[in-house]
Amino acid sequence: MKKEAYQQMERYMLSRMEDSAHDREHVYRVLYNALEIAKSETAPDYDVLITACLLHDIGRKEQFANPSLCHAMVGGEKAYKYLTEHGFDRDFSEKVRHCIQTHRFRSGIQPESIEAKILFDADKLDVTGALGIARTLMYKGNVVEPIYTKLPDGSISDGTQDTAPSFFHEYKFKLEKLYDKFYTAAGARLAQERRQIAAAFYESLYREVNAGYTSGREMLRKWMQENASDGRRI
Repeated sequence: MKKEAYQQMERYMLSRMEDSAHDREHVYRVLYNALEIAKSETAPDYDVLITACLLHDIGRKEQFANPSLCHAMVGGEKAYKYLTEHGFDRDFSEKVRHCIQTHRFRSGIQPESIEAKILFDADKLDVTGALGIARTLMYKGNVVEPIYTKLPDGSISDGTQDTAPSFFHEYKFKLEKLYDKFYTAAGARLAQERRQIAAAFYESLYREVNAGYTSGREMLRKWMQENASDGRRI
């Protein structure tokens, strides 16, 4: 790939990235993760891989505006259209489209090419460890979703039984389960190096929140009982 072609695609990517949790720096981290993973694979097509990494989240704007859309599917079509209109052949553009449309954890479409598998793993690496926790919390704030929800008895849910979105729900249903979902050995190894950091953060946060509610609610109940008959409004 010529430098000019890379720079042209980079400018297009930069014009599309507005989500703070999926910003340009996320794209660069995914690209750098992919290059690290690719070192352990046999003859990946770097032109396809780099292009797919640069453009993998260009459909985020559409999904953010309409959550029923899948940014991977939208992004794959946009990338294919962009590439074919800018002189890239259809075979190359189709390979990039496949990478992008199979990179999403929830898409249900499996990556088949080594480039698609590397992109999938590189993108998932950015949701592991401390960085994954930070990005998830940032995203939850952007879409105005809470850190946790409460159970019917008023206690804090750890996320395992939740149906409503929250950080604890996201951790239990996605982040905690990522580590056995990698396609490449290098991706799996890098993810395992980060796993305990994320688990320790979640466990500490749940313990702190739950302890505060447990003791705080009991203290409030006792105070209200003690002051229930003194004529003051509560």
